[in-house]
Amino acid sequence: MRGFRRLAGATIAATFILIVLGAVVRSTGSGLACPDWPRCYGLWLPTPDSLTGLGTVYYTYGQVMLEWTHRLIAGVIVGPLVLWLTLWSFKLRRGVGALPFTMIVALVLVLVQAALGGVTVLRGNIPWSVAIHLSVALAFLAVLIFAFMSCERHSGIGWSSDHVGAGGLFLAATTLFIVLVTVASGAITAKSGASYACGSWPLCDGPRWPDLSDWLVRIHMGHRVFALSAVAFITLLYIRGSKIRRAAPRFHRDTRTVFLLVVIEVGLGAMVVFTEVPLWGAVIHQAFGALLFAALATAFLRPFVKQRTRFGND
Repeated sequence: MRGFRRLAGATIAATFILIVLGAVVRSTGSGLACPDWPRCYGLWLPTPDSLTGLGTVYYTYGQVMLEWTHRLIAGVIVGPLVLWLTLWSFKLRRGVGALPFTMIVALVLVLVQAALGGVTVLRGNIPWSVAIHLSVALAFLAVLIFAFMSCERHSGIGWSSDHVGAGGLFLAATTLFIVLVTVASGAITAKSGASYACGSWPLCDGPRWPDLSDWLVRIHMGHRVFALSAVAFITLLYIRGSKIRRAAPRFHRDTRTVFLLVVIEVGLGAMVVFTEVPLWGAVIHQAFGALLFAALATAFLRPFVKQRTRFGND
């Protein structure tokens, strides 16, 4: 079981790196540096000489390698790791009966994500396809987190679970969905070129509600409204966690972490507007958004798993 957890943890780390690298690809305008799929200009391994011979490459070699590396990590590292974990999970089904089903869901999401990657490229990297691609990646990350946490499931003396109640679960699920939509809308905002449609923060170029006749302003303000909703729900979730911290100490710690991350994320969003640094500012912003989603998914999943108590024995 410990070996499975370590491999699942490594897969989670690789998935997170892949999500951040996706932000780098988008921010550097490299999303179509490989215009075909799954190969790149018909090549499995593009080299400077092979690309020079084509004569129709309008991207730098660095941009091509960014997109190619993104595909490499997905197809050669994350995909095989998930397949390995899925096969391994069937050997552990006596200890954790739901683990094989969880990993089958993860495997299906990998296949769906690969297909979406192809669609995203072939459809010209349009904003909605990028947003769906990122959303499925986050859902996949949440499933992996559940598989990782499920390995500590056990019944008997010395094991307990956090009790947050139906209301707490509903609030956590709603908050998780709102954060997912917020991150997806952020991808649409960045990909459509609306990141700087508003030159000030938290208001948009003035004390009044902005003129929404400009579609870029509409996209930008839509993202801000979702972000404000996410902050409100995360605050409510943190308050809920504080009230039940004795019955659900791990859930309380999770919600505290989520609250800290959303404060940082809001500050990063403001920084992107004020500094207009499209590369590293946008990448860090998405990285913390993915980290926030992962922490929130952990909080939501916490009541569904049993974990070792401090003074118990099994």
